[in-house]
Amino acid sequence: MYFRSCFNLHFSSGPNPPRSLLPRNPRFSKSPPFQMEKGSGDDFLCQDSAIECCSTQLIDGDGMFNLDGLERFIKEVQLRECGLSYAVVSIMGPQSSGKSTLLNNLFHTNFREMDAFKGRSQTTKGIWMARAAGIEPCTLVMDLEGTDGRERGEDDTAFEKQSALFALAVSDIVLINMWCHDIGREQAANKPLLKTVFQVMMRLFSPRKTTLMFVIRDKTRTPLENLEPVLREDVQKIWDSVPKPQAHKETPLSEFFNVQVVALSSFEEKEEQFKEQVASLRQQFFHSIAPGGLAGDRRGVVPASGFSFSAQEIWKVIKENKDLDLPAHKVMVATVRCEEIANEKFSSFKENEEWLRLEEAAQTGPVSGFGRSISSIIDTCLSGYEMEATYFDEGVRTSKQKQLEEKLLQLVQPASQSVLGHARSGILDKFKEAFDEALNVEGFSSAASSCSEHYIALFDEACSDAIIQQAKWDTSKAKEKFRQNVDAHIASVRADKLSDLTKEYEGKLNGALSGPVEALLDEANEKTWLSIRNLLRRETVSAITGFSSSLSGFNIDECSKEEMVSSLQDYARGVVEGKAREEAARVLIRMKDRFSTLFSHDSESMPRVWAGKEDIRAITITARSASLKILSVMAAVRLDDKPDNIEKTLTVALLGERISTGIANRSITTADPLASSTWEEIPSSRTLLSPVQCKSLWRQFKIETEYTVTQAISAQA
Repeated sequence: MYFRSCFNLHFSSGPNPPRSLLPRNPRFSKSPPFQMEKGSGDDFLCQDSAIECCSTQLIDGDGMFNLDGLERFIKEVQLRECGLSYAVVSIMGPQSSGKSTLLNNLFHTNFREMDAFKGRSQTTKGIWMARAAGIEPCTLVMDLEGTDGRERGEDDTAFEKQSALFALAVSDIVLINMWCHDIGREQAANKPLLKTVFQVMMRLFSPRKTTLMFVIRDKTRTPLENLEPVLREDVQKIWDSVPKPQAHKETPLSEFFNVQVVALSSFEEKEEQFKEQVASLRQQFFHSIAPGGLAGDRRGVVPASGFSFSAQEIWKVIKENKDLDLPAHKVMVATVRCEEIANEKFSSFKENEEWLRLEEAAQTGPVSGFGRSISSIIDTCLSGYEMEATYFDEGVRTSKQKQLEEKLLQLVQPASQSVLGHARSGILDKFKEAFDEALNVEGFSSAASSCSEHYIALFDEACSDAIIQQAKWDTSKAKEKFRQNVDAHIASVRADKLSDLTKEYEGKLNGALSGPVEALLDEANEKTWLSIRNLLRRETVSAITGFSSSLSGFNIDECSKEEMVSSLQDYARGVVEGKAREEAARVLIRMKDRFSTLFSHDSESMPRVWAGKEDIRAITITARSASLKILSVMAAVRLDDKPDNIEKTLTVALLGERISTGIANRSITTADPLASSTWEEIPSSRTLLSPVQCKSLWRQFKIETEYTVTQAISAQA
């Protein structure tokens, strides 16, 4: 049949186990099986520590989720440390069918059982959860409120469907507790239950491959082999009759469930057999999640640390009557839990004493081993996250880990930058000191090269020491900035040294040229400018030779060197021109001094005695001609050895013709060669005294020397 091809039914009445494995449990008609003490809320803890069981009401009869109780329960059973190594078993079945009794005997739990002497009535309300005692892996057991109870009424099936969907969504193994005499009966109590199970399963977007174990209670003399075909036919008919979405129209039952069937004797009539069979069944729950185990094919397991949140959210969705998208729910649980874990790790990192010490130290100076220490703390933090989040959805886990890493790096980045900043400033200061000391014992280029190479290498080491392994920060910019700082300082020192060197040679040129030029101009003869040119050439060549030799130690390019040499040459010319301009401003004084010297002293430099024999006119002309020579020499700068007509023009204009009183009083005309502000073929930059200025100076000169001549004439008379 189609049902047989979809899944393999395993029927077993179980072998006889050793007596030592039998659970300690009185008849369900008597008092509860274990001594229990009431905990906070609705939690119960077993007094017998060997039993290792505890329980809590997960969902009450009104559908309220007991989050606080679940959290205490999880903490008590240490579920969070289990990872994926845990299993969830739930049981469904008609009211008063002995579900709690079965669970207590099977898992050594402490669920409340019905007292048969008080009549059949609802015992379990809502959903209760306990940990199976003595079974590995950690196995959580859920006891669901019985179906078909008179307390809720036949029309109130909402909670029944909600709890069934909840059990299917969170359980790895679902026990269907059913009476043997209901098999084959059209109005059997298990048929509505199975229909409910199959219907709500369709609301799960993705099947979990739940193990569905039919537990046939109070089996009769009818062999299990004879019950099998009837049960198989009943289950298949119910499955076929359940409306399915288009995606699962042809999906076999085996895609959703691993189906197993066990049969148990009556607890009341054959208690010993019942206990032996339950003990045998209990062995199947050991290592249930291992391959080949009862839950070996389970899918989409929520890690234990997310179970509480997952269960709460699943119940919330179910209560809101929404379809349950388990893959999306798994991602959502992973997102919330991984974010919680990441936040916990981030907070823990911020409070880490070693990090706080490093952060504080980074504010005041370089920190040796900063990068290695921070990398280790971050690695420990990320490893802790990975360990706690390892079982959650890989995509979500990786994404949240990346976010955590980014937050950690953002947190430590200011301290890292501070460490690099202190290292840069500290090493740069040391470089400057070492460079200054090196300049005292070696050449500039050599000192700059050796010092910069050494301290750039030191900063590279500091960058490597500050590198955080998890960060992809590029330190090349910091290194380049440090190199620029070094180069800038070298350039600044070079500029200062070159400036000092230039000033030194400018000072030498100024000393070598100023006095001699002044003396030569004082003599003012035909060879004055030739002598000045020779002096300028000689001193400039000498200065440039020494200057160029000094520049070779600064490792500057030829173009810059030529510019500096040219600038020094210009400076030398500037000294001469400047001195010439200074002397030109005093030309009238020099002219009068020369006139006075020549007019008042003879050829042997002896003072003249005007005895009446001297040719005063001739002496006057000679003295004025000598003074005119000074004026012609001082009229222009002659450093390019080009001939000019200044002396000739002045001689002709000022000494070559008699100027009557009438002519002298006339205005300057265009025929006058001195009626101009420029000399012919002499640029304004080389002009010291213009023709007009020379004429004016000569007039002033004659006026101021005329008295001397008059006095001499008077003396002769």
